[in-house]
Amino acid sequence: MIWRLIKTAIFTLVAPGTVALYLPAMLRERSADQAIHSFYLYPWLALFLCGAAIYLWCAWDFAVKGLGTPAPIDAPRVLVVQGLYRFTRNPMYLGVATMIRAQAGYYRSRSVAVYLLFVVLAFHTFVRLYEEPTLRGLFGEQYETYCQTVPRWLVRLPHQ
Repeated sequence: MIWRLIKTAIFTLVAPGTVALYLPAMLRERSADQAIHSFYLYPWLALFLCGAAIYLWCAWDFAVKGLGTPAPIDAPRVLVVQGLYRFTRNPMYLGVATMIRAQAGYYRSRSVAVYLLFVVLAFHTFVRLYEEPTLRGLFGEQYETYCQTVPRWLVRLPHQ
């Protein structure tokens, strides 16, 4: 399990770290947008931390419950349907998008907001063209049942 957590940490630094932190920072530096007053920091910081917590919770579940990592080349071997995956099929992507949204809001950055739209479109395309067909092939009926009960993007509370 320790090795899976180390691989998850490395992947997190490289992929989500680049998408959610490095690229928005590069876009901010190039734009004329300025950060808003410091008292506005707290709601945006809370949103950013919420997104980070969502991603980290899901990455933990992939390593511990799914016996894999978020990296497509070392994906979970067990379909993860507990934790935040009870409410939406793609909470990890939503967490990353939330972190980017928080930065776009705090810095009032149009360039980061446009980047967010591009990232969300890329996530959706990747999910539809690669992840969903791959998961159907790997998990068959179990994944089909999961898709029928849990929405792709919207958050829905499970039935009691």
